[in-house]
Amino acid sequence: MKKLFFLLFFLSLSQIKAQDYFPTDKGVKTKDNKSFAFKNATIYITPTEVIKNGTLLIKDGKVVAVGKSVKIPKGTHTVDVSGKTIYPSFIDIYTDFGIAKPKRPSGGGFGGNQYAATRSGYYWNDHIRPETNPIDEFKFDSKKAKAMINAGFGVVNTHLHDGIIRGNGLLVALNPNSNNAYRILDDNSAQFLSFNKSRKSRQLYPGSRMGAMALLRQVYLDADWYAKGNMDNKDMSLEALNKNKNLVQIFETGNWLDATRADKVGDEFGIQYTIVGSGDEYERVNDIKNLNANFIIPINFSKAYDVSNPLLAQQISLRDMRKWNQEPSNLSVLSKNGVNFALTTHNLKSVKSFHKNLQKAIKYGFDKEKALAALTTIPANIIGNSTIGNLKVGSHANFIITSGDIFDPKTIMYENWVQGDKNVINDMNIRDITGDYMLSVNNKNYDLSIKGKGAKQTGTIKIGDKKVKSKFSFKDDWIAITLNEETGYTRMMGKVINASNVMQGTAFDSSDNETSWSASKKVKKEDSKKKKDSKKKKDANIPEVLPVSYPNLGFGNYTQPETETILVKNVTVWTSEDAGILKNTDVLLKEGKIEKIGKNLSSRRATVIDGTGKHLTAGIVDEHSHIAASAINEWAQNSSAEVTIEDVVDPTDINIYRNISGGTTSAQILHGSANPIGGRSAILKLKWGENAQGMIYENTPKFIKFALGENVKQSRSPNGTRFPQTRMGVEQMFTDYFTRAKEYDALKKSGKPYRKDIEMEVIAEILNKERFISCHSYVQSEINMLMKVAEKFNFNVNTFTHILEGYKVADKMAEHGVGGSTFSDWWAYKYEVNDAIPFNAAIMHNAGVTVAINSDDREMSRRLNQEAAKTMKYGGMSELDAWKTVTINPAKLLHIDDRVGSIKEGKDADVVLWSHHPMSIYAKVEKTIIEGKVFFDRQEDLKKREAITQEKSKLINMMLKEKLGGAPTKAPMKRKDRNFECDTLEELKN
Repeated sequence: MKKLFFLLFFLSLSQIKAQDYFPTDKGVKTKDNKSFAFKNATIYITPTEVIKNGTLLIKDGKVVAVGKSVKIPKGTHTVDVSGKTIYPSFIDIYTDFGIAKPKRPSGGGFGGNQYAATRSGYYWNDHIRPETNPIDEFKFDSKKAKAMINAGFGVVNTHLHDGIIRGNGLLVALNPNSNNAYRILDDNSAQFLSFNKSRKSRQLYPGSRMGAMALLRQVYLDADWYAKGNMDNKDMSLEALNKNKNLVQIFETGNWLDATRADKVGDEFGIQYTIVGSGDEYERVNDIKNLNANFIIPINFSKAYDVSNPLLAQQISLRDMRKWNQEPSNLSVLSKNGVNFALTTHNLKSVKSFHKNLQKAIKYGFDKEKALAALTTIPANIIGNSTIGNLKVGSHANFIITSGDIFDPKTIMYENWVQGDKNVINDMNIRDITGDYMLSVNNKNYDLSIKGKGAKQTGTIKIGDKKVKSKFSFKDDWIAITLNEETGYTRMMGKVINASNVMQGTAFDSSDNETSWSASKKVKKEDSKKKKDSKKKKDANIPEVLPVSYPNLGFGNYTQPETETILVKNVTVWTSEDAGILKNTDVLLKEGKIEKIGKNLSSRRATVIDGTGKHLTAGIVDEHSHIAASAINEWAQNSSAEVTIEDVVDPTDINIYRNISGGTTSAQILHGSANPIGGRSAILKLKWGENAQGMIYENTPKFIKFALGENVKQSRSPNGTRFPQTRMGVEQMFTDYFTRAKEYDALKKSGKPYRKDIEMEVIAEILNKERFISCHSYVQSEINMLMKVAEKFNFNVNTFTHILEGYKVADKMAEHGVGGSTFSDWWAYKYEVNDAIPFNAAIMHNAGVTVAINSDDREMSRRLNQEAAKTMKYGGMSELDAWKTVTINPAKLLHIDDRVGSIKEGKDADVVLWSHHPMSIYAKVEKTIIEGKVFFDRQEDLKKREAITQEKSKLINMMLKEKLGGAPTKAPMKRKDRNFECDTLEELKN
């Protein structure tokens, strides 16, 4: 009897549905009936248009009717989906689905020698590839399609992730039952861009973010020139770029800063990019909002760090700890700030983690309706296709059938129909029997707990707190349970009855005795008080998200400083003007300016600071710095005049805060010294917490970095093959570029048509005395050479920086009118510096040269006050002249002395309050004020240090709790720290 029962049971599990076949030899042909009606469902036509107990009618892959009273034609397959929910299938508009990642050519590496493009008939730079057509490489990936379908996706937009301009995209339906002719909804869906170079070429340029931005600008200019018929040669890249210009332009970025940089380039050419974000937009959401761009946002959240080892935990920066805590709130923050965005699986290691991450984002406050829109209607609108992402009449029959709320972790996703073809994820006919039951068999009661989804529902059995060894299976509505106890085993078979609340069947013990068994679901009664308590508990489980600061790291500001009226009383004032040093003097700062200097000043609404025994100076100006930039060198060409540091200002650099803590308020951020003609400068006010644009001087003077010597001729680079290779070649290069720029400028001024060349525009500005040169220099012969080249082309070099042999040619420098920005006492750190002496600054000063002391170093830039003092020891400069080397003199060299560099009525209120004599080693900055705003306050700094300690402790406890809760963690990584020094090989690689 028992054997017969088991045989019938297993036969029932292996039944195969019969299929009808029709003869074709008599000319009779059949066509599948692709008309289906889904009745009694909750239907989301769009995220905001929902029908209860509705019917969805589809035919031949399209929606033909949807509503409460839909007439179902004869012959239609009708499916009763009572209690179930139908959603439009999801859309991912940023993937590489079906397109293989390109391989790099062999050889090359840093210092490699591929400077020219490898292709003819295309643009001069291999990384510009708008002609790329992914359909040539597309191969439907059935395995990946299945994973995407199981996650609810029905359509993807794909392209070749390769290059700065990457070509067009394909909009593909994930229909494994079709062919490409039917699957591909649009073979020219968008144009894709990024800041990343092509893997198919080892062409070195561009070698930096600012180089990529400059290249994009030049491409757009050239495309316009080409479109007007001004080029003799055919260029397939420019033709493709012009052809694709009306497509949606999708730009991949790596962080929120890059998002603002991409948008900046687009705005210059009237292009509104759709930006692929990175998940850190919450850090600067107002800046992101102001871009007015559509976004595509990945949801790839960080794991908690394993902080169980206190020593390793100390290595984790507060910024990285905050990222783990704040990242899941990104979608909620963007949504609440009105940023329009779609979601993507981009950068996920496995599509399976998509829903888990999305559910986490919802737990952190992301609205479910907005989540559905971000997966359906919004990506459809971005890509410009109204037939996907909704279930309106005429749209593609792409929809998901679920057991309920699609974003609920307990919901079962049954089927995902794509173009009217069914894809089964979980058998819709399998009951959901999850819950807690009282199992009764052999006069004993057990606790049965069933969890899981669909065919993967599993059961565990206990008596009291003791787990019973058992096996459980559920298939085709049959339940099989085996209990293995010390007294023997019991095998049970049965079915579910009474709406999944009761199970019953037949059991056999180890002696083959037959009996019955049953299991009844335990019904939990919850009164109103318990419901309230449950709600409170749920609210209490909402994760705590720590507040964002600006920038979002230790010592950041939670609120930005505001302009104050400040009166400093009875202080020693170092004017850096002819007035010299004023004792027991008052200074009034009002509306961001120095209002008055004198004695016994008063102002009714001013914040009064007692300056007795203290010193007030102008903010220090650093003529030569490399802080606060995401890139320093565009090293891949011998001239990079087309690039600008303004494109890559990084307002999150902690060295900004360290600089203002040392009294530095303004700095010229220079390009590096990798090439003779470098990039343009950024002159900044170090306004800690403001965005990049807010730090750049308004109406900033135009500067560019030139360089001489070992660095530019690549004497220390083992693979250097780029011209010039000698100091003679450097001179010839300058002459050549200035000659070309002169010819270019003449053509431009003639009124005749000309191809706009950003590089030549910049160099022509030098010839027209509209842009100033700050030149890296050491050896006197080269210093003389550049002055002679400049005089030949009728302009002056503005500043020689480093200028460690300036003392040898100080008279010639004074005659030429060039300033010197030098180190106080650096020498012999490389061969061409062997003749440097610490008396250099004083000798140049005595010869009539405007002399500044600069840092070229992120650490030295916060103690330039002490560097200035060394000029008194080496050369006997006066106290006031020494102080001018870090205030008014560098301001003069940067042509900002009308605004900063001294304490004078009418100038910007950029001042520093010192505890002692400003050049004393005991002097500490008490306040750093820029335009009347207090950006550094020592007392607030002490509070910030304590707050950082407390916040790190709190985050460590959160991470420990995460680990104890069983969540995966990752090992701490050591922080990478390095200096940006002009003469290091490390910097040449930047």
